[in-house]
Parts: sequence; structure tokens; C-alpha cells
Amino acid sequence: MQGTLDSISAYAHPRVLAMLFLGFSAGLPFLLIFGTLSVWLREAGVERSAVTYFSWAALGYSFKFVWAPLVDKLPLPLLEQFLGKRRSWLLLSQLMVISAMLWMAMSDPASAEGLRYMAYAAVFLGFSSATQDIVIDAYRIEAAEETLQALMSASYIAGYRIGIIVAGAGALYLASGLGTTEEAYVYSSWQLTYVAMAGTMLVGVVTTLTIKEPHSHSKSSFLKSTSDYLRFLLLFSCFVSALVFAYIWLANSISEIRIGLEGLGVGASLALFSTEAIRLLAAVGLAGVISWVLVVLNIADRRALQETYVDPIAEFFGRYGRVAILVLLLIGFYRVSDIVLGVISNVFYLDMGFSKNEIATVTKVFGIWMTILGGFVGGFLTIRFGVLKVLMLGAVMTVITNLLFILVVQNAGNLSLLYVVIGADNITAGLAAAAFIAYLSSLINLSFTAMQYAMFSSLMTLFPKLMGGYSGSIVDWLGYESFFLISSMMGLPVLILIWAVNRYVKEIRA
Repeated sequence: MQGTLDSISAYAHPRVLAMLFLGFSAGLPFLLIFGTLSVWLREAGVERSAVTYFSWAALGYSFKFVWAPLVDKLPLPLLEQFLGKRRSWLLLSQLMVISAMLWMAMSDPASAEGLRYMAYAAVFLGFSSATQDIVIDAYRIEAAEETLQALMSASYIAGYRIGIIVAGAGALYLASGLGTTEEAYVYSSWQLTYVAMAGTMLVGVVTTLTIKEPHSHSKSSFLKSTSDYLRFLLLFSCFVSALVFAYIWLANSISEIRIGLEGLGVGASLALFSTEAIRLLAAVGLAGVISWVLVVLNIADRRALQETYVDPIAEFFGRYGRVAILVLLLIGFYRVSDIVLGVISNVFYLDMGFSKNEIATVTKVFGIWMTILGGFVGGFLTIRFGVLKVLMLGAVMTVITNLLFILVVQNAGNLSLLYVVIGADNITAGLAAAAFIAYLSSLINLSFTAMQYAMFSSLMTLFPKLMGGYSGSIVDWLGYESFFLISSMMGLPVLILIWAVNRYVKEIRA
């Protein structure tokens, strides 16, 4: 009993409370790219398959590792002197998020030109929000001792979900109150809504200006002079430029391969996913080769490439050996079911005949509070029983709760049933997320905080987001019942991975 009371009182720790507000700042942009934006686009007359493709605008979350070293190593002129490394980058990223939201507010997706600008703004918001996540994750791990990490994670999840309530239910209520409906689309209503969302980001800005800078374990041995800074920026710029150039340059070749696969009988969705995965891997590979050439020619510093990209990966594989592959597979697949389902969720609710106000009340208010409850339950269970046992519990519950959505399809418009299904699904999501964040944090070496966590969290969302982009097409092809069955079955391999990681990591540590 005393241990439980001590755990509850620890939530009043200043660093734990700070994570509540930083979690809010991180959660706010998420639905403005996904759920809330999908409702806006749908009202504006954008086709359902195009709406789900917008989820790819958030792929910045999945490629955070590309620019995490820049955030981790590069000091910001003037700002770092007054705020420190973590807080200066945090402030910059928050100002970028605000700018992206205002850009989206100024773009009307009802026109072709407005839709194009909306896509650019959504990509910028995804990039800015992902950058903020890099810094918040590093701050969370560095700001408190290991005994507080589970509570830091639970506080972060609570703040994150509250941010989602504001960006989800709050935005939908506000837009509806300002007069826009599915039958009568009003652009100015959505414009004012997104401006208001940009204003709420000031919660994060104020928090950044008031918290203390954590002690950083990430030291750079290669940044000693202005020349070192310029060479590091050159290396990073060339890496990113090569990545973007290769991705664009490979477009025609990949298109021919995709057509060839379809000619061999491979399904269109599978062929598209496979070829895009090859395209991304090839682009990353070419970027790596370009970086190595710059080092060989002594244009870039070998230590910069070694410390920023090579050492964090080498350290992880050196620690876990061959079991590292199992760990990475678990990270990559653990959230696949709920992310794939979440991409099309708002479109699904509209198609089932629920109004925007009902969607906001059930899924964005009731559902999010259930997620917060699940997060706290997951945090306590993790402390009591261990992270892998709670990961397994979360994975089993995810498989079961995804199947419950089939009942919603069979009873379209049944609001009471929707409450039950959303409650079960979101408690499960909160529990699983709390355990998963604690697990990812336990994998981090403090010498490589930002890069390793960015690498893991990028991997966590990469495959699910790529799959999520096709969710609308899968529904059009097979229907909602088959879609929910498929999304549920995607969780079964996760159970095997958790069992394998639990067994073989124990053998390594024994």
C-alpha cells in the first residue's frame, strides 16, 4: 500500500509534471495530420483513398533518425547560450509546429491548388512535430533517474492524449460550432479552427521556457571550431540531399518494377508497397555511400559520421548481438494493428452513420480518457510485473479489441455499442503504449539518447504508416469487416516476437 502511495505522490515531481505539458505539446499536432484533417478533407470533397494517403505526410515521424544527429549534436546560435541544447531545439521545433498549423489554416483543400499547399503544409507539420518529439524523448530520458522513467512515460502519455482530445474533439466541436458540416462545407470554419490549434501550442512554449535544462550525456568530440560545424552541416546536408534526390530519381524505375510485378499477378497494393520499400532503402543506401565518399575525400570529418550514425547502431548491436534483430522486429511490428486501424477510423465512423459531434464525444473525449486510464494502469502493471509481461498483455488485448469493430459494422449507428468498443480499444492502447515506451527507454544507452530513441521510434511507426496509407484502398476492395479481421491478425506475429525476445534476452543477460 505504501509503495502505491509513493508512486502516486511521485507524479508531483517537477520533471514528471513537466512531461504532462510537453506530452500535450507533442500530442496536439498528431490528429491535425491524421483524424481531424481527414474529416476536413472529406467535408471538402476529397476522395476517401486520397484522404488516407495524407497519412504519409507524417512519415517524418518514421524517419526521425535521419536528422536526430543534427538535433543531438548541433548547437543553435544564441538560443543555446540562454536555454541550453535541449530547450533551444525544443523551442525552435515548437515555433515550426505553430508555423505549419497556420500554413494549413491558410490552405483550402476544396481546390486543387489548395489541396497541394495543404499537402506541403502537412508534410512540414509532420517534420516539425517529429523534430519536437526527438527533443522531448531525449529530455525525458536525460531529465530523471531510471526509477522515475515509468512515471515520466505515464505522465507523457496522459499529456499526449489530452493534446489529442483538444486537437480531435476540441477541433471537431469548434469547426462544427462555426458552421461547417458534411452537407455544407465552410472553409473559414476550419481555418479558424486550425488557427486556434496553433494558439494552444503556447502551452508547450511556456513549458520549454520554464523547465530546467537536463544534464546531457551526449558529448561531441568533433565540434571544436567553426570549420568543424560547417563540415558537419555539409555532411548532414549532403546526406539529406542525396536521400531526396535518389528517392525522386528512382521514381520511373520503381514504377516499371511495380508494373512488372502486377503483370506477374502480384496485387496492386502489395506491388506498390514492396516497390516503395525498395525505393526508400535504395535512397538511404545511396545517401550512406555519398557520406562515405565525403569522408574518404576528407571533405567531411570521419568522426562526425562515426559518432552520429555508426556508433549508436554499433553499440546497440554489440550489446544484443543476434538477438538485436528480434528486438528490432518487435519494435517495428508492435503497433502495426492499431496504427493501421487508426488511419481510417474517422472515415469509418462517418460511413457508419455517426455525426461529427457523436464521433467527437465517443472517440475523442470518452475514448481518450480511457486511453489515459489505460496508460496509468499500464504504468503500475509494468512496475509490478515487468515490462515484457505487460507488452504481451497489451498485444493479446489488441488482437481481441480490433475484432470488436466488426460488431460496429454489423450494427451501424448503434451508439451504445460504439462506447463499449471504443472503451475497450482505448484502454488497451493506453496500457500497451505505457509498457512500450518504458521498453524503448530501457533499450537506450545515455551516450546516444536522441539518435537511438529516434531510430527505435522511427522503426516503430514506419511499417504501420506505410500500411496505413493503403487502408482506404483495402476497405474499398474488401469491405470493413475483412479490413478489421486483417488488422487484428497482424497482431498475432507480435505475440511470438515478445515470447522470443523474453526468452533469448534473458539468456544473454544470464
